[in-house]
Order: sequence, then structure tokens, then C-alpha cells
Amino acid sequence: MHEMRSRALGALYGLAIGDALGMPTQSLPRAEIVARYGPLVGEFHPGPAGHPLAAGLPAGTVTDDTEQAVLLAGLVVADGGEVDAAELARALLAWEESMRARGSLDLLGPSTRQALAALAAGAGVAEAGRHGVTNGAAMRVAPVGIATSARGPGLLEDRVVAASRLTHNTGVALAGAAAVAAAVSAGIDGDPVPVAIGRAVAAAASAARRGHWAAAADVAARITWATGLVAGLPQGQVIDTVYRLVGTSLATQESVPAAFAVAAAIPDPWLACRVAASLGGDCDTIAAMTGAICGACHGVGAFPAAARETVARVNGLDFGPLAADLLAIRSAAHD
Repeated sequence: MHEMRSRALGALYGLAIGDALGMPTQSLPRAEIVARYGPLVGEFHPGPAGHPLAAGLPAGTVTDDTEQAVLLAGLVVADGGEVDAAELARALLAWEESMRARGSLDLLGPSTRQALAALAAGAGVAEAGRHGVTNGAAMRVAPVGIATSARGPGLLEDRVVAASRLTHNTGVALAGAAAVAAAVSAGIDGDPVPVAIGRAVAAAASAARRGHWAAAADVAARITWATGLVAGLPQGQVIDTVYRLVGTSLATQESVPAAFAVAAAIPDPWLACRVAASLGGDCDTIAAMTGAICGACHGVGAFPAAARETVARVNGLDFGPLAADLLAIRSAAHD
């Protein structure tokens, strides 16, 4: 159980660390990141002046990726593994109001905003998220993977869909969320990264059949392709290849395979988060997903203590009780 707790903490801290490393580099082109920070982001940096989302944020600050993952984790714990769509809607709206009150510009993403507007206009849960194709479901789904064993893929998929369909009820978005959740879950079970990626591909292929159809590349196939594309490449070429070919946009079929490509190519979780944060585009989300996957597979000790302490202090995070609560749900499913 001690090892499982380390892996659960690794997933949560990895998500936050990757997110915070990518906070100042998100939405920037790769060339601008290199000009500001060099070829590889080396540490936490404050949000630069003039940044469209992160201007003025202290070094080590997390973004919506971590905040919404913690929000979702609370609902997972409260509902014993399931997520009530109405509660999720209320929680997301309250979160955005709190972000506005803090003066943040990092608010709800396009798919989530559109879905909540549709819900307010009278759409049902199954219809509200029918146009959600971005990576919002994948970015926040790690707690579902911690709370659910990958050894029971049917339960894991159902919980991912329950946690995601309100805002991202399309085959492509559900495939991306299922891939991240399955990889995290496999890591908690003790699987190394290559095995976790295999479970992620299978989960993505299955979940792609759920939800509404959307014109998008196949997530499972793109994870397999992207991880093969970077195999054996040196670090600099990994960054260049992911940025140019895999893609780093908000689109699920780009950002999720990008995260898996970095996780596959870079064996050290701290370095993997820094590589992902150096990509450009939606690199805070890519780094958050990379960190969650690598942290689950390697355990919390794979990240420097100073990095863990920084994100905990700057953001007021205490992942110990949350990890314990999520693991209790995981254990209950086997009782």
C-alpha cells in the first residue's frame, strides 16, 4: 500500500508540477520559448509580462489543469467513484467565478463553456457536450484513474465517461480522457510506462465508440504513431518532432498523443515535465498529462522534493489526504 500511495501522490504532484512548469510557456510558439528560457525549461518561472493568460503569476503557480483535476477529485471522492453531472456543472461554474474573483484570465475552456451554456439553455446532459472535442476532459481526469483499477477496464471507461460527458461527449474527447485515466491507473497498479501506454491505447480505442461522432483523427492510433515517432531520438529532436508533427494545440488528438510521446521518450519524470513544458502551444496541459502519467508509473520520489514543496506552498496544495481518499475508493471496488 505504501508503494501505491507513492504512485498516487506521484500522479497528483506530477500533474501539478508539469502544469506549473508550463504556466509561463503556454500559448507561446516554440521559438519564443527558446528565446525567453532556452531550448529546455529548467525550473519554475513567473508568468511573463504581457502573457495572454499568465501575466504576473508567481513561479510555481498551477493553472486550470490542476485546479479542475482537484475539483473533479473532490466529486469522485464525494460520490464514491462516480461523478454527478449536475454537481460537476455547479462546481465548474463556481470555480470560474472564483477565478474571476482572483483576477485570473485562465477560465473555462471552449468546450466546457459551450456545454454549460447549452445545459443552461435546457439541453440534456448527453447533448450538452456533443461538440466538446478539446482536451479539457483529458487534462482533469487523472483522479478517476487513481480511484479506479485498470484491471477492470469496463468500470474505468464508465467512470471516465461519467466524469467527462457533460462537457466532452464526443468519441475523440472521451478517447483522450480514457487514455490518460488508463495510463495513470496502470501506473498505480505498478505497471511501467510502456505497459501503461499499451493500456492507454486499448482504453482510447474502446472509449472512442462512446459519445457523439466528431471529425477527428483516431486518438489510439495517434498515440501509437507518436510514441513510435520519437523512439530513440535525442531530447532536442523529441521536442522538435512533437511540436512540428504531433502537434500541441487544444485538440485532443494532438495534445494527448503529444503527452504520451514525451512520456515514452523521456524516462525521467522531472525531465519529461520540463520537456513537455518547453514544447509551446497548449504545453501546460501537455506537461500536466505527462506528469500525471510518469508520476503514476514512477512514484512521487521521482520528482525533486524542492519542486513538490514549491507547488504545494505556492498553491496551497495538500495532496496526501486526497490521494488516500482516492485510493480508498479504488480498494472499495475490489471488496
